[in-house]
Amino acid sequence: MRPLILSLLFVTTTGSLDGTALPTLAADQETPKVERGEEIQNARCTTACHDRRPIDVQALDEAGWKKEVDSMIEKGAKVENDDVPILIAYLVRNHGPLPDGPGKDIVLTICTQCHDLQRVRRQRSSAEGWAEILDTMLNEGAPLSSEDFPVVLRYLARNFRPG
Repeated sequence: MRPLILSLLFVTTTGSLDGTALPTLAADQETPKVERGEEIQNARCTTACHDRRPIDVQALDEAGWKKEVDSMIEKGAKVENDDVPILIAYLVRNHGPLPDGPGKDIVLTICTQCHDLQRVRRQRSSAEGWAEILDTMLNEGAPLSSEDFPVVLRYLARNFRPG
């Protein structure tokens, strides 16, 4: 076990297994910027009070996020007045509502244990593709019951199919 730890330390400090440095970004490349709404969420919500799980399982619309943010501010969250609309817009865009239907609640409670809603929204697959993804998730330990599997599969295949 100790050689593995030392190897990982070496990779971490040198950048590669052979000791050569990994390439850096070219001068004209920029590191990805975090958008302001995410900065606010990270600083005022997920670092200060709770992790992202309560955000991921709600999938609210604009009115719902406004009510939730206002409630958190009343409880002591330190969000500047000018930052509130930026935060709400970010939450709607990245943690907004999912289509209603059987399976939605299961996706919100099971899938968001490991994935954010954006990952679910970005994935566009056929029913067969979703079945493969769900099988893979089951093999990775997702707590999806055999009764819930077809419900989630129908929900995902209906709402997140190829465009």
